Amino acid sequence: MVGCGLEEFKKYYRRLALDKEWRGTFGFTEELGLSWEKILVENPDLLLVMRENHGIIGHVIWHETSTDEHREGDPRDQEDQELLRKLCGGRKEKMVELHEIWLRKKYRGKGYGKKLFEFFEDFIRSKHYDTIVYYADHPAALTICRARGWKEGFLEKENWHTFCLSF
Repeated sequence: MVGCGLEEFKKYYRRLALDKEWRGTFGFTEELGLSWEKILVENPDLLLVMRENHGIIGHVIWHETSTDEHREGDPRDQEDQELLRKLCGGRKEKMVELHEIWLRKKYRGKGYGKKLFEFFEDFIRSKHYDTIVYYADHPAALTICRARGWKEGFLEKENWHTFCLSF
């Protein structure tokens, strides 16, 4: 489930856009984008895919982060920093951001989403990170994070639900 050929993933990603599976969902675009392509080529572990019958049915993209910076050199604003410190129990350096998680529509409501979240959480824990942060607005994502016991906050300025899971 870790890593995937970039061309195969780009084809799957374009298919999601063509099928309009994520229309109106925060953060999703029709193309992967050159910056993410470069990041995934350099570090394929940042991409996890779920397969069934040899096809990709879901994916996770993540990256290292901290309560102070999205990525090195990209500081979080004060509201974001304060909320993350509250949810995560103080300043954290050894954490990841769940950038994107998606499951094809026909696989939803059948336990696949739960398995994808479980795999991701276990994978991150095995890499010795102590916290996952996730910004979400999709109803299914909100439901599963709440059901899994993630701490929740809300960024008023951005209108995002913010979830945090600490190990």
